[in-house]
Amino acid sequence: MARIPTALRDPLHNRGTAFTPAERAELGLTGRLPSAVETLDQQAARAYAQLGRQPTDLAKYIYLDTLHDRNETLYFKLLVDHLPELLPVVYDPTVGEAIQQWSRDYRRSRAVYLSIDRPQDVAASFENLGLGPEDVDLIVASDAQQILGIGDWGVNGTDISIGKLAVYTAAAGIHPGRVLAVNLDVGTDNQLLLNDPMYLGNRHARTTGQAYDDFIELYLSTATELFPRALLHFEDFGPANARRILVDNASTRRIFNDDLQGTGAIVLAAVLSALQVTGQPFAEQRLVVFGAGTAGTGMADQISAAMVRDGLTPEQARARVWLVDEHGLVTDDMAGLPEHQSAYARPAEQARDFDRVDGEIDLLSTVRQVRPTILIGTSTAHGAFTREVVEALCAGVDRPILLPLSNPTSRIEVLPQQAIPWSGGKALMATGIPVDPVTYEGTTHTIGQANNALLYPGLGLGTVVARAGRITDGMLLAAAKAVADETDVSEPGASLLPPVRNLRASSAAVAVAVAAAAVQEGVATTEPDNLVQAVQDAMWQPTYGPPVTR
Repeated sequence: MARIPTALRDPLHNRGTAFTPAERAELGLTGRLPSAVETLDQQAARAYAQLGRQPTDLAKYIYLDTLHDRNETLYFKLLVDHLPELLPVVYDPTVGEAIQQWSRDYRRSRAVYLSIDRPQDVAASFENLGLGPEDVDLIVASDAQQILGIGDWGVNGTDISIGKLAVYTAAAGIHPGRVLAVNLDVGTDNQLLLNDPMYLGNRHARTTGQAYDDFIELYLSTATELFPRALLHFEDFGPANARRILVDNASTRRIFNDDLQGTGAIVLAAVLSALQVTGQPFAEQRLVVFGAGTAGTGMADQISAAMVRDGLTPEQARARVWLVDEHGLVTDDMAGLPEHQSAYARPAEQARDFDRVDGEIDLLSTVRQVRPTILIGTSTAHGAFTREVVEALCAGVDRPILLPLSNPTSRIEVLPQQAIPWSGGKALMATGIPVDPVTYEGTTHTIGQANNALLYPGLGLGTVVARAGRITDGMLLAAAKAVADETDVSEPGASLLPPVRNLRASSAAVAVAVAAAAVQEGVATTEPDNLVQAVQDAMWQPTYGPPVTR
């Protein structure tokens, strides 16, 4: 069987039918390609037509995945040109479906696999890549314990890291040759996987405790030593592990957790926009979060940090946050509170007079007593924000900020077409899913989507440009402000967040703001003379460069 030439096997440099006759001769491709020499635009038109013939989103995902493995420039050209359409295909929600079939559909690997059963292989797994200390800007790692809304998927969760990197490149131009996807295989508690003969991961329950912590530390120390410039992005870890890892390392390492910090910051952006409408300062906000997991507490962290920057002490800021989970209002007399909730647990004495249902202080009772200015839903409890809850919210404040962020549609707490009329058109809303505008009494309300992709790509690029030693609350706030600045809320019913169609431009604006904040906060290790130009220069473009030689 004829050998496939090296130039066609390297997806980062493969040009396929765009190789010129001279390049084909130079690279040993003569006779290995059709005669036509195409432009990238012509290739992209064909690829987009082929994509359109795929019958399902999962089939489109697989088509794009194989294109990614064949020709990265063409793959990213397609993503950049059709980003609003393809973002849900290469990432959430379609990636969740692909993950569930990953071991059975296994084709080729783009990731580094680190097994807790073989810690001695961690260094070699990175060293085998042949990359030097200056060659990697970003590593996305996951142990796949809490993938999107589908839970624990072990090694199948590898594609969550690959998808995240694709968004970093498409949205912010992080160079695809300077990134790594990592799966941290610590086992799985998913019995379907453990009993599936085709499952490709470690066949044992998740390792916990000190052995788990030691493995994470081994990953962190090895990655930091070998790639000291890399931003270490953590994705879809379980709530307790995610928060502990971040808290233990945020002040000393270049670490970022999108579920905690990214989600919190994009919600902060929506709140910043809403406060432009209400005219209130952060220090006067009262926040109720319904759904006190990783995402919900991450949002509480970012909003309380903004309160602190507005003049409150950390203690005063935390006192303006109420968490409600499946057992009701989180209070300090509850047994076995996880670490991520304990910081916001309310003194039980404060809630003594709250109404109770079956012994618990439910959401409606909490809203009536607290009179929150901001109500966030991350519960995945469809319909939890009932008419009673929305009306109680509006009774406590003239223009409430209402953010039902659970997805997909079957899990959202309330749909805007319900909540806008229930609130008499007063609620300022953003959601976790794309929804159509809602017209009420002559005003059309455009509902922005709190999509992390609006923020984390630019945050990553800004961190890379400034070579920031760590990510600070100030950098996250700068990112949120930059996102909020991309939308105009002066018109009634205006969206609180910008549309995804302008994502590449808005990511550049976020990157400039983040790099400037890194310089201001003293964590930047380089300070470009012109940050705007430095960001533009750093953004990789999906184009074919100069003629290729051996």
